[in-house]
Amino acid sequence: MDEPPDKDRATPTSTGLDFYAALPTSADFSRLGDPAAYVPLPDDWVVGVADIVRSTAAIEAGAYKQINTVAAAVIAAIANGLSGKDFPFVFGGDGAGFALPAARAELARTAMAAVAGWASEAFDLTLRIAMVPVATIRANQHDVRVARFSPSPDVAYAMFDGGGLAWAEQRMKVGEYRLEPATGDAARPDLTGLTCRFAEIPASRGLILSIIMVPAPDAAPERFAALAQEIVALGADGIEVGSPVPPQGPDLRWPSAGFRIEAKVWAARTGRALWSSRLSVLLRSFLAHLTFTTGIRVGRFDPRRYRAELVRNTDFRKFDDGLRMTLDCTPSVADRIEQRLRLAAAEGTARIGTHRQGAALMTCFVPSASRSDHVHFIDGATGGYAAAAAMIPGDAGDDSDRA
Repeated sequence: MDEPPDKDRATPTSTGLDFYAALPTSADFSRLGDPAAYVPLPDDWVVGVADIVRSTAAIEAGAYKQINTVAAAVIAAIANGLSGKDFPFVFGGDGAGFALPAARAELARTAMAAVAGWASEAFDLTLRIAMVPVATIRANQHDVRVARFSPSPDVAYAMFDGGGLAWAEQRMKVGEYRLEPATGDAARPDLTGLTCRFAEIPASRGLILSIIMVPAPDAAPERFAALAQEIVALGADGIEVGSPVPPQGPDLRWPSAGFRIEAKVWAARTGRALWSSRLSVLLRSFLAHLTFTTGIRVGRFDPRRYRAELVRNTDFRKFDDGLRMTLDCTPSVADRIEQRLRLAAAEGTARIGTHRQGAALMTCFVPSASRSDHVHFIDGATGGYAAAAAMIPGDAGDDSDRA
């Protein structure tokens, strides 16, 4: 996302958002398996984490699209509060993480609390939220380091290293640093640009494989880095494996499978009754459907250009104190990847979790359809990262009863 000038650019030594904006970007994802590619965040920043309690039960009830929407809502609410200024964040399927300068911490607290309150009211989902100073994380022998990955010239996603986000999430799950959800009118986050109109994306090569790989407690960093590069290489064969998003983009149907979810997003934004929000979403999505179907430009919006940008701007792979990938691959490639991961787990290099499914989901954050910096979060359609995380031995997972 573009970053207009703001008060964070006051001095060359400022530790505001200009620190992140000034970091170089890399288009080589495999390079980001190397810890040397990452830069420590300033001590006066804070880390925020969020995750949905007992998401496995919600997955079994067929509510994973709602879960993805709530996780992406954390990012959207903060981004809207920052008026589009770029900041480091990561989408985790059933949760999210981010970092901000301390001067922006109250904005993030308010946004997260609003999303947590809205998630409870709109979907009956419990979203845990917490915020931890980076200095506190370092005092507990972990770090928060970031790098920027550009899958296209239009966007850059944050990659995280150092174990700090994972530590913050673990402490949140045992009740530390927790924030309370908002209630009443305060539980109405600004979710402008958050949409979920695209249909499930069926696997074209055989299956969608969700992968989570995190360092084992005593693993040497260089061994884990080498393993990450090996797994990335296995997941980079353009013939048997690749992004779940087809070259023409996912199908757009009307009414979309997620229109009721989007109506709840619209109701949060506008304060309208749910029935009125449903009518509004149906009408607006119908007009969008016509635009995409006919390919006709509307003002500055070119649907063909948008689809091409969408394909490039997805986050189907990321480093988030470990490696996460959502791959469309053949069963034989999935077998090879899982075999190598099991060997790495047996050697004590990594803790691993995988999940196979037949389709992927896309959740979109589009602050302005006429711009090219829209971002698109990819996950598996029937559990994805949440189901993979539940397979990691010794992990508290998403189903801790400590709500």
